[in-house]
Amino acid sequence: MQKRKLSFWEIWNMSFGFLGIQFGFALQNANTSRIFETLGASVENIPILWIAAPVTGLVIQPIIGYFSDKTWTKLGRRKPFFLIGAILSSICLFLMPNSPTLWIAAGTLWIMDASINISMEPFRAFVGDNLDEEQRTQGFAMQSFFIGLGAVLGSLLPYLFANVFGISNTAPEGIIPDSVKWSFYVGGVVFISAVLWTVFNSKEYSPEELAAIEARDKEKQPERIEVVDKSKNIAKQLRVGFIMFLVGAIISYIIYVNELTKELYILFIGLIIVGLLFISVALLRKRNFRNGYTIIVTDMLNMPQAMKQLAWVQFFSWFALFSMWIYTTQAVTGHIFNTTDTTSKLYNDAADWVPVMFTVYNGVAAAVAFLLPLIAKKTSNKITHMLALFVGGISLISIYFLTSKIQLLFAMIGVGVAWASILSIPYAMLSNSLPASKMGYYMGVFNFFVVLPQIVAATILGFIVKELFNNEPVYALIVGGFVMILSGLLTLRVKTKQKLIIDEN
Repeated sequence: MQKRKLSFWEIWNMSFGFLGIQFGFALQNANTSRIFETLGASVENIPILWIAAPVTGLVIQPIIGYFSDKTWTKLGRRKPFFLIGAILSSICLFLMPNSPTLWIAAGTLWIMDASINISMEPFRAFVGDNLDEEQRTQGFAMQSFFIGLGAVLGSLLPYLFANVFGISNTAPEGIIPDSVKWSFYVGGVVFISAVLWTVFNSKEYSPEELAAIEARDKEKQPERIEVVDKSKNIAKQLRVGFIMFLVGAIISYIIYVNELTKELYILFIGLIIVGLLFISVALLRKRNFRNGYTIIVTDMLNMPQAMKQLAWVQFFSWFALFSMWIYTTQAVTGHIFNTTDTTSKLYNDAADWVPVMFTVYNGVAAAVAFLLPLIAKKTSNKITHMLALFVGGISLISIYFLTSKIQLLFAMIGVGVAWASILSIPYAMLSNSLPASKMGYYMGVFNFFVVLPQIVAATILGFIVKELFNNEPVYALIVGGFVMILSGLLTLRVKTKQKLIIDEN
């Protein structure tokens, strides 16, 4: 039993749902800071208002991955999660621009991001389920294409509604402009429609077929399997848990004693919680207790080595992206256009240009999505990803020196190249290093290294911008640029041909 080769249009159909997912995600990324600022948020507090969303994703992704690995329904294995997430996300897209207060907007963002994660995580595993090693790069490239296309359409909507259809892009203080509201309404419809297309026009392998395929893969690559010593693994889990707990507790105490910014508690209290999870599971495993909880926590410890190496690449890449998503609006309005008056036409014209900038980088990502795998064949995945991240990092840094709208668009071209690579090549490098039976779970855990940098960025960037950069958000983009270059360098140390760790917990 082996996976059959899928046609271009079959891969198209199974990836089409990402068009809707990214359509909604783009609206969120490009407009949430604007909504928060309109509802009264200060510049230094905007990052912390984003924090609930990635924290939710951090919890949800591995759980959704674990249960999607175990789920079999008449609808399929991953499809039920696509659909549930799409329904919830679409409802939130209708509610978000009508938030009457800042905290309701922040709460809606929390729910919306969690719902997007419910849909998004199984889509990554869907490629691993349905495609063999030779076609996975093409599958992730197709996802990147739809991500770019969906983001172009989503990012461009407020600008089109304001400048082509004549819908007002200004409103009284504390009210979201109609151009933004109608963009979110359209986003809700597109999200659910695109996911339904994938649900009804793609197939999944049956449990029996996947079991046969996995058995065949194990026969092909038996040398890559490593069964760990359970007692040593438990001891390691206990040791790592205590270290996490102590580090988190000590730094939290330092924050308390020195009255440092309270946002720092989020990161280190989180470390304490993870440490306690590791300790509790290690103690349960000593008593031979085994359930979904112990499996989920233990498999975090036993990540494939290639995944651990890619984690650092993802961490710094997404830290850079998150700094851009948070602060581009403020950098463009304040640094380029020299205005902070949210009720003025100049501010709103400048803010409307940010979705256009995001449209450009997403459009470039869609355009080069199928080019990067070709370059990788001539060089390697590592070299291709490194070069793309270098281009993106230099482009982010260049924004500080630019003076016009058109120049900003040229900077976004470089960001688009990096974005296309971030969305495809790390997943292509990772997928062949994962056990087939845990594809969904480990794809969910891999999201940690998308979410954790967002938490770190939201925790420290507000403090850094306020205390070190005199409330000049453009410097956050410079930091992001250098961090993206660092992530490119770290790509060179990734080795994908390594043993898989198998542990029955």
